[in-house]
Amino acid sequence: MKLTVTALIYYPIKACRGVNLTAAYVERMGLAGDRRMMVVTPHGRFLTQRDHPRLAWVAPALEDQAVVLSAPGFDSLRVPIRTRGLPLPVTIWDSHNVPAVDQGDEAAQWFSEWLGAPVRLVHIAADYRRPIGEKYTVHPDDHTAFADGYPILLTSEDSLADLNRRLQQPVPMNRFRPNLVVRGGGPFAEDTWRRIRIGEVEMAVVKPCARCVVTTLDEATLTFHVEPLRTLNTYRNQEKGVMFGQNVIPLNEGWVEIGQEVMLLHNER
Repeated sequence: MKLTVTALIYYPIKACRGVNLTAAYVERMGLAGDRRMMVVTPHGRFLTQRDHPRLAWVAPALEDQAVVLSAPGFDSLRVPIRTRGLPLPVTIWDSHNVPAVDQGDEAAQWFSEWLGAPVRLVHIAADYRRPIGEKYTVHPDDHTAFADGYPILLTSEDSLADLNRRLQQPVPMNRFRPNLVVRGGGPFAEDTWRRIRIGEVEMAVVKPCARCVVTTLDEATLTFHVEPLRTLNTYRNQEKGVMFGQNVIPLNEGWVEIGQEVMLLHNER
């Protein structure tokens, strides 16, 4: 069965709402604009929906070197993006002292009032490349921004359909916060892929994605549930966690579009 791209999503601010695209430019760091910004504590520790589910209701939009922040019942705020300046060292998972640039007091106040806690908004510093763990790199200079660990997350409609057949209440794909969604090949066929090409962009499929409690957050109500992790645990539990989706590293740059064919260059890990 033909494999095709059915969705492209980028997340201007980590843990906030994604933006659907019909075409996206793929950089070595991931989709252009994806997770270049994130919300941090005053000490520089990154925030997620685990502790701050209201991040899911923030809808950022990139416009002409600025980000527009919107949320229900809040006045929107346009913030010019700063990528250079005095670096603020931040921490994301095991990456410490990552150079970032603070986006100013207005953005900090907006997010602090929305979340009910003192926070700052930062952008990854210009020219900084956050390295990927050596175990899964293809090239020594493989890198990402503020994604959890890899530049692109790929998921499959076929795999989600298989999961939803096992659930009493189906879940939408946004529970898994992918960048690239494909259709075809059958449930979890992506487990066997090693190299793919979409248009002129070649990508390495390097590692299944271990899922966390964020997948149980209903973004409509901001309430946590036991699904889909409980059901995934019954048939997708591997040594390092419950798996859904694949982490992907772009090997070159270029445009990808919805409807393009996904070519398998190498499979069977």
